[in-house]
Amino acid sequence: MERRVALKSMAVAMGAMAGLPAWASGWNKSSLKVGILLSADQSAVLKGVVEAIIPKTDTPGAGELGVGDFVQKMVKDCYDKKSQDILAKGLETLNTQSMKDFNKAFTDINRAQQTQLLTAMEKSGDADQKAFFGTVKNLTIQGYMSSEYVMTNITHYEMIPARYHGCVPVKQ
Repeated sequence: MERRVALKSMAVAMGAMAGLPAWASGWNKSSLKVGILLSADQSAVLKGVVEAIIPKTDTPGAGELGVGDFVQKMVKDCYDKKSQDILAKGLETLNTQSMKDFNKAFTDINRAQQTQLLTAMEKSGDADQKAFFGTVKNLTIQGYMSSEYVMTNITHYEMIPARYHGCVPVKQ
């Protein structure tokens, strides 16, 4: 390898490493929300759905931990257009059914009524409704179990298990 090529490569690498912290520190929660999949009303319904699936008890519920945003991000980034449409259509169907049955939006009805609507959707003969509920339920469980709160306070996850204790007396 020629010295000039090596020096040029090192200069480019050093410039990239110097600019990386400034680029990464510009991230915040509002800048990451750009390009969201659902409208504000649909996001509120999704938050209600995930809270109905894993409600608040002595631990925070899924809605409180932001699992609705996780579900939305996963469907947007990892699922095809058909699945994205099924999610949006399922939320609209759920809200419409809530208005029809209880004359209130899904977010305004009580937990028992929400559970009743979700159970009916799970047992529905419509494949899209079953796909909607299955996707949301699976992603809710995944998002809840991998949340920071659950990993640190409930499962006591350790990034690096099996600590090294260097100064330990040896028993003979």
